[in-house]
Amino acid sequence: MEVVRYCYERKTEWDAFVLAAKNSTFLFMRDYMDYHSDRFTDASLMFYDEGRLRALLPANLGSDGVVASHAGLTYGGFVLSADVRGVEVIRIFETAMQWMKRELAATAFIYKPLPYIYSAVPSQEDLYALFKMGAHLVARSLSSAVNNAARINFSQLRRRKVTKALKEGIDCAASGDFSSYWAILTDVLGSAHGCRPVHSLEEIAMLAARFPENIKLYAASRAGVMLAGCVVYETKHVAHIQYIAASPEGKAVGALDALFDHLFTCVYSKIDYIDFGISTENGGSLLNEGLLFQKEGFGGRGVVYDVYEVLL
Repeated sequence: MEVVRYCYERKTEWDAFVLAAKNSTFLFMRDYMDYHSDRFTDASLMFYDEGRLRALLPANLGSDGVVASHAGLTYGGFVLSADVRGVEVIRIFETAMQWMKRELAATAFIYKPLPYIYSAVPSQEDLYALFKMGAHLVARSLSSAVNNAARINFSQLRRRKVTKALKEGIDCAASGDFSSYWAILTDVLGSAHGCRPVHSLEEIAMLAARFPENIKLYAASRAGVMLAGCVVYETKHVAHIQYIAASPEGKAVGALDALFDHLFTCVYSKIDYIDFGISTENGGSLLNEGLLFQKEGFGGRGVVYDVYEVLL
């Protein structure tokens, strides 16, 4: 098996493979991965067998000699051809680790597998390969997802808040006004958590322009004034809701409850899963029980986001 380190000249080939792979999302497209290329030393790899591209590995190399897949993405792992099978995945793992140690003098490999709900078909051969390689689970974050084929109803509390919001005249719709929403989000994160959004306004606007079919802003407003919103990363099988926030007025009238009701019933009723994202911090060691309670009130139930380490 031949290993080739990714370079810009292979962008078209890389992107075409991502679109056809059995376990990929638009986050692995180079126009998404490379928006913060100045922050990471790219170490992405391409794996060929008898001239056929079989797998990709979105990855970066840290100054500590650790290869991660990928430190700048929510998840990573091998992106696989639809016809790759278990034994070949193990061989790809072995080849990758040998190459990292030999060519990069890497000391460890950090691997963030794609959560199962994002795959087109079962694709957890990599988890078995990790076990075979002696990997250790070093972080596990708890997300909350809704399975539309077996949806759990909103709790009574959430339903009451939806009713209140509708009586208050809350309107919900897609929006292109990232500027107004980022002001709300930044204020909420700053006052409640002392932090800022991971993406700047300029970054999220640029990414939404690059991926208009995948990155969308939805807002809840009253009398034309935005009160709450969220960003949705839309993939083939999952609507990943993130950057959720409401102004003080929005919280008082249940604007987010109305927004989620709109998304569930009018926008994403046919998609396989709706993922609310994680409710944990510090690699999963801290659980925000209030945030988890809110997400579970909308019918969300547990999906984990794992991180493994393999010493080389």
